[in-house]
Amino acid sequence: MSRIVYLDNNATTQMAPEVLEAVMQAESSVFGNASSMHTFGRRASALVEDARSNVADLLACDPSEITFTSGASEANNTVFMIAKSIIEKNGKGRIVTTTIEHPSIIETVRYLRTLGIQVDQAPVGNDGRVIMSEFEKLMGPDVVLVSVMTGNNETGSIQEIGKISELAHKVGALMHTDATQAIGKIEVSCKAWNLDYLSCSGHKFYGPKGVGVLYARKGVPFMPFVHGGEQEHGRRAGTYNTTAIYGLGIAAKLAKEGIEAESKQLWAMREKLREGILANIPDVVVNGCQEHCLPGTLDVSFANVEGESILLMLDMSGIAVSTGSACATGSLEPSYVLLAGGLDVELAHGSIRFSFGRYNTMEDVDYVIEVLPAIIKRLRAISTR
Repeated sequence: MSRIVYLDNNATTQMAPEVLEAVMQAESSVFGNASSMHTFGRRASALVEDARSNVADLLACDPSEITFTSGASEANNTVFMIAKSIIEKNGKGRIVTTTIEHPSIIETVRYLRTLGIQVDQAPVGNDGRVIMSEFEKLMGPDVVLVSVMTGNNETGSIQEIGKISELAHKVGALMHTDATQAIGKIEVSCKAWNLDYLSCSGHKFYGPKGVGVLYARKGVPFMPFVHGGEQEHGRRAGTYNTTAIYGLGIAAKLAKEGIEAESKQLWAMREKLREGILANIPDVVVNGCQEHCLPGTLDVSFANVEGESILLMLDMSGIAVSTGSACATGSLEPSYVLLAGGLDVELAHGSIRFSFGRYNTMEDVDYVIEVLPAIIKRLRAISTR
């Protein structure tokens, strides 16, 4: 193995050195409970509030609108449970989302349907973007919540969140977006998009794992998902994970400061790999929208070969990627995101996602282009398709 290349940054990123250093220093010196009134508690609380301010700057909102969670999955569930509570209280109402959301929303939708709550899922086109004409048909005065992810974790396709938010508010619905994959890659603004709720996770933009954010605009309905103490002004119980929250704040500050340069670099690497694959490997399909796409995300389907086989052979060459298929209980299912966009089942089985990050280089791209064609050729030669 001559080189190690990590291209699975949409799954998780490494902590930025600045974040790791800050977390380690805090761990060794700030151990008080941030809810305590004594000196040790106030020191911990200061770190939490510093992070809250940094996150608010990144998301273009007020610090008081930020609630720290264990991650975007918890934040997503919180928003959907708020909608559930409103619907049950009123005795009517619908939720509108899409067919390509993160599993933390897809599975929550399945659960809510077992309770008799109506959830409509807007379809997407072959570019992975919401078909706006179909979305508008789902709008009505009975819609309580609209939830559409900002950028897809598999294809990278970016949605028209500002326009969708406008349509949601026209019918009196609350607007939520899961912006987990977009943070630090494109500008995300709660104010400009007129959002009611937003979710994200720290480990997707070089912060610690196990900590995330729920933005809730002032005055919107709120119901705690985790009950207990009065932390986060009663919105999320549990002793503060002070050092992780502090690290998240440092990551947010770095993301805001470097977003323009980082976005350009990620896009350049993504495009170089896309062009290299198309020039050197026949019978491939690049998935998602190529114009409105998260920098650094490239999802490619290779005909007549299994994605898992590609992943394993790339791993043997020191290259880490992911595949949209998931192997569970002996059955292999292709990516529901790719199928929702109309991709052929066989091609969906042969999909690989390359996701670049801050610490990747053009030399990493060169190495993948050097290694990948031979892998695809070998796998196709032994394919039973």
